[in-house]
Amino acid sequence: MKSYLKQYIDGAWIDSDGGKRHEVIDPSTEQPVSEITLGSQADVDKAVAAAKKAFDSYSQTSVADRIALLQRVIEEYKARMPDLAAATSEEMGAPIGFATMAQAPAGLGYFIGTLKALQEFSFSEQVGKNRVVHEPLGVVAMITPWNWPLNQICAKVAPALAAGNTMILKPSEEAPGCAVILAEILDKAGVPAGVFNLVNGDGPGVGAALSTHKHVDMVSFTGSTRAGIAVAQAAAATVKRVHQELGGKAPNVVLEGANLADVLPPTVQGVLANSGQSCIAPTRLLVHKSQAAEATQVVKSIMEAVTVDAASVMGAHIGPVVNKAQFEKIQGLIQSAIDEGATLVTGGTGRPDGRNAGFFIKPTLFTDVTPDMRIYREETFGPVATITTYESGDQAIEMANDTDYGLSATISGDPAEAAKVAPKLRAGLVTINAWAGGGGTPFGGYKQSGNGREGGKYGLADFMELKTIVGEPA
Repeated sequence: MKSYLKQYIDGAWIDSDGGKRHEVIDPSTEQPVSEITLGSQADVDKAVAAAKKAFDSYSQTSVADRIALLQRVIEEYKARMPDLAAATSEEMGAPIGFATMAQAPAGLGYFIGTLKALQEFSFSEQVGKNRVVHEPLGVVAMITPWNWPLNQICAKVAPALAAGNTMILKPSEEAPGCAVILAEILDKAGVPAGVFNLVNGDGPGVGAALSTHKHVDMVSFTGSTRAGIAVAQAAAATVKRVHQELGGKAPNVVLEGANLADVLPPTVQGVLANSGQSCIAPTRLLVHKSQAAEATQVVKSIMEAVTVDAASVMGAHIGPVVNKAQFEKIQGLIQSAIDEGATLVTGGTGRPDGRNAGFFIKPTLFTDVTPDMRIYREETFGPVATITTYESGDQAIEMANDTDYGLSATISGDPAEAAKVAPKLRAGLVTINAWAGGGGTPFGGYKQSGNGREGGKYGLADFMELKTIVGEPA
């Protein structure tokens, strides 16, 4: 079992001051795979003090210096890719092939994209006789999830470093190993002491302490809408900036007359990739009633072709979901759909055949799902798709937007027709015959999916303050 018991504060690995040991469970085996120390208020105070002190000098570094720093980080990251993939696979259950090809590279992509944005960013502009400048924001607290751990950590760390901020990262206690390795990468790349700090812990402990801390200038949070509300409430007393990327319940608007055999496989893949644990998974298929039977057969065949296996096994299968609580939540939602009258086409409750341990979910499809059902409304975060029929294009758009969330939406069908629908969907990301976003573009949501954006120049700007300077000499 790997031990990550120290916190990284002010450029050194130190013992926690009053924290407690926590075992991280391998979701494929339900056995401990690593251990961390859940940090304390004292750990947070030390990390914030180090970041506050380091800000004085790091905020004044040149853009050229920060470009050089990001370049060194990228090279060190590349060298540790196998370690990052292994830690992610063991702790959150991504199959090792998927962790190697998708999870670890996703984090690297944010560093590469941020470097490009930094090289091209305009930090100053003239507005009449006045000047508007972008400046470092201050001390940034980062609270990140377990489902795409490196992706979400690097989406915050990269722009914060590029902007001249200092930071404290609290990764998910479900997948902390890759964050520890990233701290080693940043240390070796020469990130100055105090600029990046890592305090492992849970939400009620370290997360709450960071959110309320008077010397934290911004909290950047990715996670559930429920937890995001708690972070915002905790941060309100100190009027700090709160940047949130929260839940989703993405529709997949299947256009009438679409060639289903062509357009559904790449979009339904978003329900299966990462065992469905993606906030942009397009789980709500909206299909014209004339094509309901055909769509059911196509999606059923996709689901039944998927194999489920342990994360340590190399292959194109899906792995387990992250933990027992997530497993039980998904089981409850599947059962609720059955109880509320949806038609179970394939999959269902219980583990896949031959599995008596591990948090494995059967790839599942329901039809006859109506908007009043829980499975239609609540974020599932598992390999579960639903089919709901519509009668007109206007009704499809209305149904797609009939959700508390607005992180992403997918359209399956003729691209020219889809382009007419895209502006009518209330979501921060709209994909056509695909489900994932594009590099360098802003990522974030409408409505209860959050506020703020990550990625490219947009994410870089969101980690800076704007200042107007009046009266400078010409």
